[in-house]
Amino acid sequence: EVQLVESGGGLVQAGGSLRLSCAASGISFDAYAIGWFRQAPGKEREGISCITSSFGNTYYHDSSVKGRFTISSDNAKNMVFLQMESLKPEDTAVYFCAAGAPGLCTVRLWKPFGIDYWGKGALVTVSS
Repeated sequence: EVQLVESGGGLVQAGGSLRLSCAASGISFDAYAIGWFRQAPGKEREGISCITSSFGNTYYHDSSVKGRFTISSDNAKNMVFLQMESLKPEDTAVYFCAAGAPGLCTVRLWKPFGIDYWGKGALVTVSS
């Protein structure tokens, strides 16, 4: 059984930092791209970052978070992290860990429809 379990969400003031973790089990990091989506209240779920080891570690950061968020992984522990800096109120959302085919880890293809597995989400609230 595949499981993706997020942790590290919470309440933070604008300008602060948080680190999200995703513990993956039942899948091989060599066979999947692993990454993050977020969904703000009343908005569609959007892809923000992904990483894959099969293509030599490919990173994609959506323009809304580029320069502020950094994705990384510990393949030995099947963990993926999202370090979030300089948080803004508009970053408030439920953040989901997700796994999909490695070729999806691009600006154009890291979309919800291509994802094979989802975590349950972690709420991040940024106060102004």
